[in-house]
Amino acid sequence: MSQTGDRQDDEATALPAHGAREPQLSLYGVDVAEAPAPAGERNGKANKLTPEDRAFHDWYRFVLSYPPHLVRHYLRDFDLSADRTVLDPFCGTGTTLVEAKRCGVPSIGLEANPFAQFASAVKTDWEIDADAFEAAAGDIAARALDDLNRQGLRDEVRDVWRGHPAGLRRLDPEAEKLLLAGSISPLPLHKTLVLLDRIRERDSERGYRHMLLALANALVFSVSNLHFGPEVGVGKPKADAPVVSAWLREIRKMAGDLRCVAGNAAPAATVYLADSRSIRKVIARGSIDGVITSPPYPNEKDYTRTTRLESVILGFIRNKPELRALKQRLVRSNTRNVYKGDDDDTWVAEHPEVHRIADEIERRRIELGKDSGFERLYGRVTRLYFGGMARHLADLRAVLKPGAKLAYVVGDQASYLRVMIRTGQLLGDIAQALGYELLRIDLFRTRFATATREQLREEVVVLRWRP
Repeated sequence: MSQTGDRQDDEATALPAHGAREPQLSLYGVDVAEAPAPAGERNGKANKLTPEDRAFHDWYRFVLSYPPHLVRHYLRDFDLSADRTVLDPFCGTGTTLVEAKRCGVPSIGLEANPFAQFASAVKTDWEIDADAFEAAAGDIAARALDDLNRQGLRDEVRDVWRGHPAGLRRLDPEAEKLLLAGSISPLPLHKTLVLLDRIRERDSERGYRHMLLALANALVFSVSNLHFGPEVGVGKPKADAPVVSAWLREIRKMAGDLRCVAGNAAPAATVYLADSRSIRKVIARGSIDGVITSPPYPNEKDYTRTTRLESVILGFIRNKPELRALKQRLVRSNTRNVYKGDDDDTWVAEHPEVHRIADEIERRRIELGKDSGFERLYGRVTRLYFGGMARHLADLRAVLKPGAKLAYVVGDQASYLRVMIRTGQLLGDIAQALGYELLRIDLFRTRFATATREQLREEVVVLRWRP
C-alpha cells in the first residue's frame, strides 16, 4: 500500500531537494509550482499536501500517503513523459497515479486492498459531466433528507440528544464485528445508511462510484469518531453528526476539480486489484518504463485498519473470511497478517543481514521476557517482510523495459523491541542480488525516534533494471 510508514516518532527534518530549483510542471496548461523544501523544516511540511496539490488527491487520501511533489520529482528525474508508462505496485489511494495523470504520464497501479483500489480508480476517472453529477447528487440529498424527516430526524446536529431514537438501522452483525469499537455512533451510522440506500438507487449512473467515494471521505473525516495520530484510533464519540451536508461538500469539491480538466485529453490510468508479489499475472511483459511507489514498512501497523470503517459500510469487506483473504494478498509487514503457511522468507535465505536482525529481535524478546503471541512473531515477520519484497522485485523484472528506473520510498524502523531496521539499505542489497543496479539512496527526510533516541531515515531507494 502507498504508505510512508511509521510517523509517530515525531521530530523530523526535511532536507533540501538535491539540485537547483526545478522548473514548473503543467497540469493541462495550469502551472503546478515546484519548490524544494528548505533545510530545517519539520515533518509536516516535508510531507504536506499543499493547496495547489489538493485537486483529485484530496478526494480521498491515506493520512500517511507520501506527497505529490515527491512523485513529480521522480517523474522528471526518470524522464517519464506522455510516451512512457509508470507503475505503482503498491498504489494505495493513488498518489502516484493521480500525479502522473496530472503531469500527462500514463500509469498503472496495483493494490491488494479492495477499497483502496476502488479509491485510486475513482480518483483517476475524470470523464464525468460535473454539472450532471452535481445535479444528481442534489436530488439524492433531497430524497435522503425527506427520508430522515419522515423518521423525525434532521441532518443538522441537535443541541442535545437524550438517548437515541428508536428503530435506528445497524450493520449486519458479522460486518459490525470488523469495526473498531466505537468508530461511529448509532445516529450518524443510521443517517449514513439512509443516504447510502439513496445513492445505490443511482448505481447505473456515470458518477455513481464518485458518489460512493465522496461518502467514504465524509464518513472518515466528518461523520465518524475516528482520529489519526498517525495511527487510526477512536476519539470522543459524536452523538450526532451531519451526514448529507458533509457528503454534498465532498461532491462539490469533486465537481470543481472535474470542471478544471473538462475537455482536456488525459492519459490512461489503470488500477488492478492484485498482489504486488504476482505482477506478471496482470501486467504485460516489458511494458513499464518506471516505478514510483512506497511499500508498507516492517512495523506493527495493520494497514487494513486504516480503511476498515469505509470498507465495511460500503460493502468491500463483509465478514472475517473476506478480511483474511485481503490480508493474505498483502506483503507481511505486521504480525496481524502472518499465517501458518507463509513462506516468503525463503526468498531471503541467502541474506545474512536479514537473519541477523531477526535473530537480534528474538534475542531481545527473550531478554525482556516478552512472551505474547504477537511478540513471538516479531522475528518471523521481519524475515517474511523482506522475503515478500524480494519476491515482488523478482516478479517485477519481467514487466520492466531495459533501463527502467525505480523509486521506492521506505523508512527505517525500530518498532520491534527497538531493534533498528535500516529498510532502505536492506532493500537495496536485496535488489542488487536480483540483478538491479542500485543507483543511489536519496534522503527524503529524517525522523527523531523518541523511543530509541536515534534519527530514523525516510529514503528513496533508486534502482535501474539492466537485464
